[in-house]
Amino acid sequence: MISENQPKSKFIKVRCSKCKNEQIIFGNTSTIVMCLVCNKELAYPTGGKSKVSGRVLEVLE
Repeated sequence: MISENQPKSKFIKVRCSKCKNEQIIFGNTSTIVMCLVCNKELAYPTGGKSKVSGRVLEVLE
C-alpha cells in the first residue's frame, strides 16, 4: 500500500542500446527523452509510466 507521502514515480538509470551511455530519467516522463550522446530515443510518454527503449539498470529511491 502506498502512503500519501510517497511519490508514485521514481527516477531510473537507463543505458542507451546504441552508444552505451548511462542516463538518469524520470519514470513518468511527459516528453520524449533522447540520449545526450547519440540522440537516440530512450523513453517516450504513454499517459502513465514511460515506455523505455534502453536497458533499465537501476530504479533510484
